Amino acid sequence: MFTYNTSGTCSRQIIFEVRDNKLYNVKFISGCNGNLQGVAKLVEGRDLDEVENLLAGIKCRNGTSCPDQLSRAIAAYKKSHTSPQN
Repeated sequence: MFTYNTSGTCSRQIIFEVRDNKLYNVKFISGCNGNLQGVAKLVEGRDLDEVENLLAGIKCRNGTSCPDQLSRAIAAYKKSHTSPQN
């Protein structure tokens, strides 16, 4: 499980799993429950890069949104799981 602390949104955290570069079990902590359950179902099993690109830049308030924060969470996940280059 990967946990990302959000910024600028009603949701406080996003938790998800990655298997074979695909997104699973996305959960938003707090926020608009119905909408975020819908987002989680729509991205289930989809490619990380596809979801990251699709949701990046969506704005709600404070220059971001829960979908945008999911995009940022995926970027943070990828950065934390990249082997350092020598």
